[in-house]
Amino acid sequence: MSNAIYHIAVPANEPVLSYAPNSPERKSLQAALHAAKSHVAELPAYIDGKAVFAGQEKVSVHPPHEIAHTLGHFYRGTAGQVHEAIAAALRAKASWAATPWQERAAVFLRAADLLAGPFRARMNAATMLGQSKNAYQAEIDAVAELCDFFRFNAYFLQEIYREQPLHSPSPTWNKLEYRPLEGFVLAITPFNFTSIAANLPAAPALCGNTVVWKPAETQIYSAVVIMELFAAAGLPPGVINLIYTDGPVVGDIVFKHRDFAGLHFTGSTGVFRHLWKEIGANIEKYRSYPRIVGETGGKDFIIAHPDADAEQVAVACLRGAFEYQGQKCSAASRAYLPASLWPTIRERLLADLATLKMGTVEDFSNFINAVIDERAFDKIAAYIDGEKGKAGREIIAGGGHDKSKGYFIEPTVILTEDPHSTTMEEEIFGPVLTVYVYPDADWEKALELVDTTSPYALTGAVFATDRNVIDQATRALANAAGNFYVNDKPTGAVVGQQPFGGARGSGTNDKAGSALNLTRWISPRLIKENFAAPRDYRYPFLGE
Repeated sequence: MSNAIYHIAVPANEPVLSYAPNSPERKSLQAALHAAKSHVAELPAYIDGKAVFAGQEKVSVHPPHEIAHTLGHFYRGTAGQVHEAIAAALRAKASWAATPWQERAAVFLRAADLLAGPFRARMNAATMLGQSKNAYQAEIDAVAELCDFFRFNAYFLQEIYREQPLHSPSPTWNKLEYRPLEGFVLAITPFNFTSIAANLPAAPALCGNTVVWKPAETQIYSAVVIMELFAAAGLPPGVINLIYTDGPVVGDIVFKHRDFAGLHFTGSTGVFRHLWKEIGANIEKYRSYPRIVGETGGKDFIIAHPDADAEQVAVACLRGAFEYQGQKCSAASRAYLPASLWPTIRERLLADLATLKMGTVEDFSNFINAVIDERAFDKIAAYIDGEKGKAGREIIAGGGHDKSKGYFIEPTVILTEDPHSTTMEEEIFGPVLTVYVYPDADWEKALELVDTTSPYALTGAVFATDRNVIDQATRALANAAGNFYVNDKPTGAVVGQQPFGGARGSGTNDKAGSALNLTRWISPRLIKENFAAPRDYRYPFLGE
């Protein structure tokens, strides 16, 4: 057994490759896309390290942008598989919790290097095809951000473990150790980010917990590659167990289990609130109070001051609202723009939108691809169609949609005279940006509108030049966004640079990509040792 004191250096962020024409990474990715489409994959669940090709229903997986093509099949899981996954996690718990921290870290550090190397093209291809992301969006998510999560989490955990009590007066020694939670963790993950899908089970596992992982069905195609990556990196069986059982069935079993220790969740606000209520209703059943960590909805904003740079605002609106079809919880969905700048912003925004191409991810010239599935398509289309013909509304770009070959919705800009119109207030989660033009003199009223219009507080951006104005907006919107951007779009948080999370209706703000998140998955124990314990109960004050 080694008695060395190990050290993880501060990581560097994984470089984002360009995929420019004729680049080696582009050729490799194109080959991986071709290989993935050349066969129909069987997509197993994983329980106790074993692939499970069984369930109550066989479900086909199709690219959202090419619904006639079948990528593979998975089996919707059973209640029995939930019980098996919990049992596997609990069996693996003692051994994994006792594994030295540096050995647990080594698994995920190795996973990062494997992902940056031999798994890179395959993970990107799976994300592009299964979740309809273009090459660049896949690269920054499924490779760069996920590598960063693995590496920075290992570093942050080391730094947490370094923290010890300040004093140990003689003859005592005070020590703080960091245990995993008592029981198992449930990770429920979304479709839109492969990195989030992997990090939500991986972060608790790094801390010594064992996990039951339920991904969104529309992310299963890349989830299988994640599990293969974990196995290649040496993750022991049972530490992370991947299941495909329906959410209500999973919740009914997990949230009544005595050993349920925590929930790591990214998804809708409504679902998160429902799960919290279920946990609360069963609170007397648990060994310990479960940790509840969630990142949920957003109605993210851009607000520009009259002295802002109109060109920068226009570019931020386009990138912030329409990259990955607006299916980022951080995507700009509402914009408050001054009347004096609006004509210039409008001209540049519409000119740029006219150059965007939409179609399959295999054509690298396409900026826009498909939304995730028919349910999302129908919801987003209904929001757009609901604004057509309404007084005080004008669709100035896009508005079209077609699901005959894939779930395609044009990037849509709605101009509204009502700052409380439906698309200005409700989360849409698609390529729709609603703009409200305010009189220049109403800057402070516009700030108040931003702060009070939405129940969410995930991301937001202010554009201004005057430093006093920037400071004013930063203070006025102190609680309106957990990630607040100055003269930048409200998307694109980088691990180790902009820890991510929001408050209000957007979640518990536990900042994925920082030590703050990891502290939720550990339970500290203080050990005081007395080297020369007293031999007499009497204190000096008792003397005559």
